[in-house]
Amino acid sequence: MKREIALVGVPLDENSSYMRGAAAGAAAAIKAVWCESANLWTETGMDLGPVLVDGGAVDFAGAGSPGERMERIEGAAREVAEFGRLPIFAGGDHSVTYPLVRGLRKALGEFDILHFDAHPDCYALFEGNPLSHASPFARIMEQGLCARLVSVGIRTATGHQREQRERYGIEWLEMRHRADWPALSFTRPVYVSFDLDVLDPAHAPGVAHHEPGGLTTREALAIIQAIDAPIVGADVVELNPARDRDGVTAMTAAKIIRELAGMMLR
Repeated sequence: MKREIALVGVPLDENSSYMRGAAAGAAAAIKAVWCESANLWTETGMDLGPVLVDGGAVDFAGAGSPGERMERIEGAAREVAEFGRLPIFAGGDHSVTYPLVRGLRKALGEFDILHFDAHPDCYALFEGNPLSHASPFARIMEQGLCARLVSVGIRTATGHQREQRERYGIEWLEMRHRADWPALSFTRPVYVSFDLDVLDPAHAPGVAHHEPGGLTTREALAIIQAIDAPIVGADVVELNPARDRDGVTAMTAAKIIRELAGMMLR
């Protein structure tokens, strides 16, 4: 019997640096997963119908501070994993990845992270906010929450972020080197963090930060479908419905979610 996969919304965007709106992306992505214009079979031949469940959304009621809201996210991740479900989280901005990883690390032990993004998101501090959506991987690496971090699709990095890469031993697959990327292989379980702006804006306009020169949807799916280790969890973040066109980016998010779920069921 296959394990259930819980799809959980994380409607938080208070740590966005340029434009708010990603909080609404959680519900938009989840709605698109169930849209009748598609079905729940994956390209890899998995029927998600019997195993994909609505895990609700993280409840922030009464959480009066940013730290308390981070604790709610961490607790939700840990609870899903300890219940025995495989979690996929729909954000929200990318700041949610840090507490999600914290919670799963406590529940599951060591894993690697495969990070899809136009940006390294490893600032030690951004605009005075240590919880910024530009900083989750600095928090993750400085606290030793993952054994290996591979960031795919990078095409906008400052000198500081390049220093952070060296400091923490982060592996980057930069878009300017796309033709020479090696095949990825992992020896530990993997958590996948997928920022939709890794895709070229032509494929995913519904994000706050348009950064031309990104992956096509097909290229991203090929990398996901080649993951050679168990996937213990994932997030798909930074969908901003206010910038979307006819729900195209929401449906792209749903496609990524379904294919990640299919790979979890291997």
